Amino acid sequence: MKLKGIGAAEGIASAKMWRMATLDLTVQEEVGRDSETETQRFTDAQKTAIAELTVLYDQTAERDEKNAMIFDIHRMMVEDLDFAEGVQDMLSTGCSAEWAVQETGKMLSDMFAALDDETMRARAADVKDVSGRIIRILKGIPEAAAMPLEPVIVAAEDLLPRQTVKLDKRYVAGCVTKMGSVTSHSAILARSMGIGCVVGMADDFDKLPEACILAIDGTTGEVIADPTPEEAAEYAAKRTAFLEEQGTLQNYFGREAITKSGHKCLVCANIGSVKDAEVAKAAGADGVGLFRSEFLYLDSPDFPSEEKQFAAYRRVLEIFAPNPVVVRTLDLGSDKQAPYFNIPDEENPAMGYRAIRICLDRPEIFRTQLRALLRASVYGKLDIMFPMITSVGQVRRIKEIVEECKAELKTEGIPFADDIELGVMIETPAAAIMSDEIAKEVDFFSIGTNDLTQYTMAADRMNVRVNNIFNSEDPAILRLIEITARNAHAAGIWVGVCGEAGANTRLTSFFMKNKLDELSVAATSILKVRKAICESEE
Repeated sequence: MKLKGIGAAEGIASAKMWRMATLDLTVQEEVGRDSETETQRFTDAQKTAIAELTVLYDQTAERDEKNAMIFDIHRMMVEDLDFAEGVQDMLSTGCSAEWAVQETGKMLSDMFAALDDETMRARAADVKDVSGRIIRILKGIPEAAAMPLEPVIVAAEDLLPRQTVKLDKRYVAGCVTKMGSVTSHSAILARSMGIGCVVGMADDFDKLPEACILAIDGTTGEVIADPTPEEAAEYAAKRTAFLEEQGTLQNYFGREAITKSGHKCLVCANIGSVKDAEVAKAAGADGVGLFRSEFLYLDSPDFPSEEKQFAAYRRVLEIFAPNPVVVRTLDLGSDKQAPYFNIPDEENPAMGYRAIRICLDRPEIFRTQLRALLRASVYGKLDIMFPMITSVGQVRRIKEIVEECKAELKTEGIPFADDIELGVMIETPAAAIMSDEIAKEVDFFSIGTNDLTQYTMAADRMNVRVNNIFNSEDPAILRLIEITARNAHAAGIWVGVCGEAGANTRLTSFFMKNKLDELSVAATSILKVRKAICESEE
């Protein structure tokens, strides 16, 4: 029986399926509880959760310090003031600690799950994991039983980070889940462990027999229950080829990405935090092509101060110095916002009050970020990029504000670099069409293929019913990329891609034919893209 999910971690495997037991963490609403007693129970559970996460962190750090950071993040979530205050507010109504944790966690998880950014949506699983841990402690339920000591493919409704990290690579051939996304921490951990992973099987997961042999392809998302002898032989051959390819990719670590015709292209990383920068550096990135600075706002209970932002930007610049770091100014809207922004809900937030529109409308927020960026620029090679541009007028106004911030810093005697490049994201059809004029105002373009595809094809990137229309390989998208690259080079500025299409090796030759100067991708795709560029004839 052939089934389908989302390929989340490359790997080919065939083995007996082992279902991971789902803990019963259901909670019934209760009223009339003593709020002081329940508050103490919650506080005690918090302490126990922190202790458990500390042990997990230490155990994981022995094998992989970078992946251990996930449990550091979970510890911070347990202690998060917004989470704790949400629970306390509910406890004051007389409900149980279990109910308060469940409902507060659900509210926060739903908020993250509704965002259009894949990385932020992955936070929903983290909140669920943390809430589930506290509820398990409150209910006195022990951790799940250990897995068998034989090669298996793990099947779970939703494989949480704390469960994934305990998987023993000696016995786990792969894993499949009903829920999840390619950017969830579980998928990231599976990739780092070299375990094939298929997530988001949805209804197909429920079709799996209680016991069977599974064959999975973590690249295509294909899952076969009880494969025929012919299918089993095919998967064995695919696995051999995959392992050979993985060995070949290591040959490209540290190698310049130059096509056979001599065109050089930087392979940079998309990041959202200082921790991401460390991972990208270790993966061999030539720099950062997209630092999503909005995470500094989404992870803060209030507007992050100039000092807080300065510290984060400085650290990332130091990690990659002297290589370039492109920081995108905050890209928030009603579908991706920190509560303190007080942005009203909109019927069509993708086309509403967001990104540079907010920055120009609320310049006090924009100036704080620009001052922090300018101050950090002396610690590396900083490029600043502005999202959601639709007109030349916007760019000119941005440049005026940047100059005003520079003048302020000069008056205050605060140094900043004199080689900062200013660029814009080409992610609207308007920007692509007007790229010849916009190119005269900036130092670089970075093409955001995700939104450019959404807006050009009139297909919501979050709507599964139009997935067949949301296609970055559509001729209309490729033509806009061609126009943008041609206009950039005619004006003497560089142009790159920072959307998901940058990691699509089917498009690598097209990008090289149009002489793109940079491709910015997830850290896990760097070697694959570097290899594709080196093999390109263009």
